[in-house]
Amino acid sequence: MPLTLQWDDIALRLVLTVIAGTLVGIDRSERGQAAGLRTIILVCLAASVAMIQMNLLLPMAGKTADSFVSLDLMRLPLGILTGMGFIGGGAILRRGNMVQGVTTAATLWLVTVIGLCLGGGQLALGMTTLAMALIVLWALKRLESLIHEERHATLSVSVNAEGPTDNDIPAMLLRAGFEIRSWDVISSRGAAAPLRKVRCEVSWRGRPDNILTPPIVNQIAQIPGVTRLRWKA
Repeated sequence: MPLTLQWDDIALRLVLTVIAGTLVGIDRSERGQAAGLRTIILVCLAASVAMIQMNLLLPMAGKTADSFVSLDLMRLPLGILTGMGFIGGGAILRRGNMVQGVTTAATLWLVTVIGLCLGGGQLALGMTTLAMALIVLWALKRLESLIHEERHATLSVSVNAEGPTDNDIPAMLLRAGFEIRSWDVISSRGAAAPLRKVRCEVSWRGRPDNILTPPIVNQIAQIPGVTRLRWKA
């Protein structure tokens, strides 16, 4: 890191910072994430400017106490990383058993570090990190979509006296490739006929991008005697 910066050095760092933020931000915007193109660029730019400011203050460090205030220049990048923790924490959402936004938070943290590298003059390190980040976000995204993960759901079916027996629905789920984690039957007497409610907790392996209701659920719903069905993934 040079002690004195010229404006062409500052311009180069800022241009590379915007390029890095744009390339990463395009990926986030295409997937409709909360932190899109402008957010990513601003975070990366803020980190870069903080490091440039620290670089500009380097000539003042080490001066005598009666001429300059003692400077702890590392407080600037450390403050940026601390602030990034608050922004990243706000990007993570929990909905029931699902946690969303972890990749977005990690991306914000990464572009902050890239901005610190570019702003500090470590251009090769920053651009190499950018290239690796793009490989992870673009290329590995396709690989991740091909990996089958374990998924869970709850199926609740209400049937009348003409409906399937208590064991028919779990048997159908097993034949369709589902694993029964638990199931129970609750019997009650309605206004005209007795009713039974079968509740099954199931698991299966599927692609993470496939959010469609499995066909077996529609098949169960069409069985005579099934009065109500609820599928909660």
